Amino acid sequence: MKVALYPGSFDPLTQGHVDLIQRASRLFDQLIVAVMKNTSKQPLFSVEERIAQIDRAIGDLPNVTAIAADGLTVTLMNQVGADYLIRGIRNQTDFLYERDIATMNHHLDPEIETVFLLADPQYQHLSSSLLKEVAAAGGDIQDYLPQNVQSDLQKVIHQRMIQRLQRKNGEQHDES
Repeated sequence: MKVALYPGSFDPLTQGHVDLIQRASRLFDQLIVAVMKNTSKQPLFSVEERIAQIDRAIGDLPNVTAIAADGLTVTLMNQVGADYLIRGIRNQTDFLYERDIATMNHHLDPEIETVFLLADPQYQHLSSSLLKEVAAAGGDIQDYLPQNVQSDLQKVIHQRMIQRLQRKNGEQHDES
C-alpha cells in the first residue's frame, strides 16, 4: 500500500491546497493531510477547526484523512506508515526551500521520498498569508477558498472587527 503524507498549516485551507489533495489522492492508496502546528505563525483557526474545514472540503475523497500533528515530519511519517511526502511547488522560491527540506528529511530517514506537485497555474500566486491579509482588508477572495472555509473566515474577520471596535470604545471611555 502506498501511503503519502501532505503536511502544512492550512490556515486557511485554499483551493490550491484542495487541488493538490485531490491530485495526490489519485496517486496514492492513502493520503494523510497533517495539520501541523507552526510556532512561527499566529494561526487564524485552531488545529481542530482546520481539520474540520479539510474534512468538509474533501469529504468525497475516501482515501484522504486529516489529522493534527507536530514535531518532525519524518517521525510522523514513521508513526503513520507513510513513505511519501507530498509538497506543492508554486514557484522557484518554493522549489529552493522545499529542496532543502527534502534533502534534510532524506538525511533523517533515507526511506522517505518527497514528491513535488506543481501548483495549478491559477493558484501559483496564492499563499494562506496573502489571502488572510487581503480578506482582513475587505478584499474578495472567495474564488480561492472552499465555500466552507470562506464562511468560517468571514465569521472570524467579523468577530475581530467587533473586538477592535470594543477595544477602541473601551480606550475612549478610559480617556474620559
